[in-house]
Amino acid sequence: MQNLYDLNDMVRADCQDCTGCADCCKGMGDTIVLDPYDCYRLTALLGKSFDEFLSKEIELTPKDGLVLPNLKMAEEKDCCIFLDENERCSIHSHRPGICRLFPLGRQYEEDGIKYFLVQGECTKANRTKVKVKKWLDTPDLKRNQKFLKDWHDLKKQLVEEALKEADEQIMKNLSLFVLNHFYRKAYQTEDFYTEFEGRLQQAKDALGL
Repeated sequence: MQNLYDLNDMVRADCQDCTGCADCCKGMGDTIVLDPYDCYRLTALLGKSFDEFLSKEIELTPKDGLVLPNLKMAEEKDCCIFLDENERCSIHSHRPGICRLFPLGRQYEEDGIKYFLVQGECTKANRTKVKVKKWLDTPDLKRNQKFLKDWHDLKKQLVEEALKEADEQIMKNLSLFVLNHFYRKAYQTEDFYTEFEGRLQQAKDALGL
């Protein structure tokens, strides 16, 4: 049984800035799934719209019943498209949540999020202990945790509703709604979380959730 950690717990996840190692940025396939906050930060950093990212850096892939965006791999090197010539992350300050998390994983509970150490994936030797919240390196962490839980719960609810209908077209329509409502439509303020909460309520009202 794996150990579960809270934000203030210590866990052996610190890779010492990944010096000399970029293994976790290679051969990831379509696993770096982006949530709306990830895309919001990328658009703010690089000044590009979601649709502009779709032309090169992002692709859409079916994930757990919905079609969601993920980072593309640079085909010639089979590595993250944002890995530079020195094998360092060129968007490190705005890297996606999954990248911030690794080598930790999330487990969603009724009352919040727990964390666990992913076994056998990180190749960095001699990792040291670090407090979970320090490792996540995420601004406004309390609001971020609420967003992650709300986003997870919404996706789960949408999939459950679609499965009740057993209709592939309904799931396609839901995926299109999610992409347009939470990703493609630009966020107009610097307060992402407040705007997301408004969109979340609009989505629930529109979908009768």
